[in-house]
Amino acid sequence: MARIPRPRRKLARRRIPRTVVPSFFTLMNLFSGFIAVIQIQHGDYTQACWLIVLAGFFDLLDGMMARLTNSQSQFGVELDSLADVVSFGLAPSFLIYNVALQEMKLLGLFVSALPVLCGAVRLARFNITFDGEKKGTFTGLPIPMQAAAIVAIVLNLQEQTILLPGITPRALAIVSIVLALLMVSNVPFDAGPRPSAYYVKSAPVKAILYLLAAIGTLVWIPEGLLVALALYLSWGLVNAALHLFKAVRSAEPAPDDV
Repeated sequence: MARIPRPRRKLARRRIPRTVVPSFFTLMNLFSGFIAVIQIQHGDYTQACWLIVLAGFFDLLDGMMARLTNSQSQFGVELDSLADVVSFGLAPSFLIYNVALQEMKLLGLFVSALPVLCGAVRLARFNITFDGEKKGTFTGLPIPMQAAAIVAIVLNLQEQTILLPGITPRALAIVSIVLALLMVSNVPFDAGPRPSAYYVKSAPVKAILYLLAAIGTLVWIPEGLLVALALYLSWGLVNAALHLFKAVRSAEPAPDDV
């Protein structure tokens, strides 16, 4: 008798998890940071700066994709932090050391390590306090903004612009220390805009200011980038000083209580 062929079982196709989409951009962030380190080693500091900027672009995309695909997860948060500590911690530290601080020998080595060390602490603190929802402010300077500040300084040095005439390695060391300490401080910094109609309606002034900063950065590179970041840092520090002043005033005893 002829055997009756058994029907083949259809193999169920495994669906690609949604976390793959944002994780891809996170890995591109990490890859850009790795290539930036290679370029720094080869002495191409300008190319390394733009690779760190590219890493920042991928960092924006991974968060955007996570929200669009509703695939935010603890895995994504941890992977993002690992990528950020390389692209926005290690790469800027290696960059500022090679550009200027290696002349200061052991002190320059210690100071140039601060961005990656404080950045790692800042990311760890963020991870244990992150509740899955992006807030309007960050506690401490975000590590991508610290990296952008170092990139802006190096680009202006490489282009020999009028904004940083004759800046010394000692001055760059002080700037690096301040940026590193701001990351682990309790100073609140704006989280940046979300490209949405709701954000424009809820905070029109901020939206216009960020738009002007973006236009100025694109038109006057690299001077515009440095000025925009200086204003961002100044705004955060001024707000923190005003809040501290108000807190001290409110804590003072009234004349009748003395």
